Amino acid sequence: MANEVLKNPGFHHVALRCKDIEKSLEMYKALGMTEKVRWGENEGLIVMLDIGNGDIIEFFADGGDKYAEEGKWQHFAITTEDVELAYETALKAGFTSLTPPKAVPLNSSPEKMTIQVAFVKGNDNEQLEFFKVIE
Repeated sequence: MANEVLKNPGFHHVALRCKDIEKSLEMYKALGMTEKVRWGENEGLIVMLDIGNGDIIEFFADGGDKYAEEGKWQHFAITTEDVELAYETALKAGFTSLTPPKAVPLNSSPEKMTIQVAFVKGNDNEQLEFFKVIE
């Protein structure tokens, strides 16, 4: 369905404030993400990574501990054809397991749906979800 209010909208990026930006960049690059652009330095450093389809995660170096203990966002979901591989790759990159891959039948409407999900926690306590609709 077209959005008649915001003409031709699209997702561009989500931002994460990091306590150790270099560690966070290393972990996300291990998932196959590539650096698109960076600017600033020290506490003013900002880096954008392309997740692989033109969508962006933007990393800010000034995260410290001044944000919620639960992380800098609720969770960020990335769709993938191979949830297990994404999960295992994330663990090898230094992410912490929250929920191993599992199928979740949803009591959804107007149609029933089953999804496969896995959750990991990053260096800044942020939650990353790997997501696939399986039926």
